[in-house]
Amino acid sequence: MGRIDPEGQSQDRMTKKDKMSIHYETHGQVAHIIIDRPAAHNAFDNAMVDQLRQAWQRFEDGPERAVVVSGGSSKHFTVGADLKNMPSDVWQGVPGVAITVTKPVIVAVHGFCVGVGMALVQAADLCVASEDAQLLYSEPRVGLAYGLVSGLAARIPHKLAMEVMLLGKPLLAERAERMGLVNCVVAPGEQVAVALQYAQVIATAAPLVIRWLKEGVDRHVLPDSPTVKALQTMARVRQMQESSDFIEGRAAFIERRTPVFQGK
Repeated sequence: MGRIDPEGQSQDRMTKKDKMSIHYETHGQVAHIIIDRPAAHNAFDNAMVDQLRQAWQRFEDGPERAVVVSGGSSKHFTVGADLKNMPSDVWQGVPGVAITVTKPVIVAVHGFCVGVGMALVQAADLCVASEDAQLLYSEPRVGLAYGLVSGLAARIPHKLAMEVMLLGKPLLAERAERMGLVNCVVAPGEQVAVALQYAQVIATAAPLVIRWLKEGVDRHVLPDSPTVKALQTMARVRQMQESSDFIEGRAAFIERRTPVFQGK
């Protein structure tokens, strides 16, 4: 479904808003992924993870050249995984793990940014934070961690990364900026507009150069943690398990015929 807003910007929803917690909009050559489950402070359940994974695939396959991820109408960007309805594979919502993302990702955070929210900030290329933002890695206080955050030590100084991971204390936006987790801090309510401005600037640059620069950093400068590498392998196996070729191969074996593969 699509509509045109009063300013003439194209907005493309994945489906009816009341049935979705992740929305996908387009503003020219910029995509905007909105996390929108305000009643649960954007806590992630299985449905949200799956919708976000689909959004990453849509962005990677689509014509948009940069994407902004924001927290919609919720009081917080996200409070992390929904402990009352735990998602089984929350890592699939993080770009670059289940879905390869070769175009720039900008995160606009406000309120609390917890758990998987921290993983999104870590995976993003740029981050804009409102003055009221607080970033928190709370998994050691909950008793479960996927290990994605260990790559943080390759993105900010080692001792600061260990402080984030081990102490589990909220980082105010200004401190996060000094650490290098955040690019700029803006007044509450301005984070999305500023992030979209960043994205628009990137979208007007040469896309081949932008992708090449991001690829050089992602593949050759910032090492992935062992957890990320293992999860990427799991994602590839899942893609094959869900592929048309596997369905065809299994059917051909049962029917004792030669399979006709299409690479899909």
